[in-house]
Amino acid sequence: MLLEQLINGITLGSIYAIVALGFTLVFGVLGIINMAHGEIFMIGAFIGVVVTGTLGLPIWMAFLAAIIVTAVLGYLLEQFALRPLRGKKGVSHLAPLISTIGVSIFLENLSHHLFGAGNHPFKNAFAEVHFTIGSITIYVVQIVIFVISVVLMMALSYWLSKTRAGKALRATAENLDTASILGVNTKQIITLTVVMASAMGGIAGILVGMAFNSVNPQMGLSIGLKGLAIIILGGMGSVKGAMAGGLILGLAETLMVAYGDSGYRDAIAFLAIIVILLVQPQGLFGQKTSEGRP
Repeated sequence: MLLEQLINGITLGSIYAIVALGFTLVFGVLGIINMAHGEIFMIGAFIGVVVTGTLGLPIWMAFLAAIIVTAVLGYLLEQFALRPLRGKKGVSHLAPLISTIGVSIFLENLSHHLFGAGNHPFKNAFAEVHFTIGSITIYVVQIVIFVISVVLMMALSYWLSKTRAGKALRATAENLDTASILGVNTKQIITLTVVMASAMGGIAGILVGMAFNSVNPQMGLSIGLKGLAIIILGGMGSVKGAMAGGLILGLAETLMVAYGDSGYRDAIAFLAIIVILLVQPQGLFGQKTSEGRP
């Protein structure tokens, strides 16, 4: 039924939106694509497997542990892979991108070593709990994922628009040098941004584990590419665009699986993004530039 598929699509899109928010925060402040974000997301999912499966602890402990571990990974990423390259004379603008690719490969290999290459079940108490309205079946885990995603997005939007630190982050994203002259500690803001983005990736990892009941070391690459596509679709650096793009991609994939050929799930979704970008090159919420490359 269409309504049931729309619910599935919104659930998936909510997770994609959180992943894309991590990408867009880092891009908005540093102007780089953090290719390690997908693997940090994957580490967050594995933390959930360990906490709920190996240790037998409740799901809220998994969220807490994933946030802490991925936030620390984000801090280490900024301190050792990004900061040494920032503003250094003679360093290519592609160097931070390559550096994050190196971190992503390291994290994937590390997860292979620690957990093996196969799928790992993700235990959660909501997996099979559902209720029926007419002919529509709604799983409790879908509601939990949607509520967590909406609360997280609303909290981030409030923090960015109303708090002093959020305004400092927006000022840094607008112009790093000007923000520094106006008294903003841009080094702290950049570190905070990468830590926050990574923690959001960890939360998204737990949500994906809850949604699909399966985690593997290769999932970071796939979700990373989709997150990258979403921020291009929504507009580079746009928080609203990341939210809208995530929902669009989630719905497109779900409807393709339900009414088309599931083998073309990723291809059709990305084709839809290309079509939208042909009509709106700057993305749905991106700012138009005065000059374009021919």
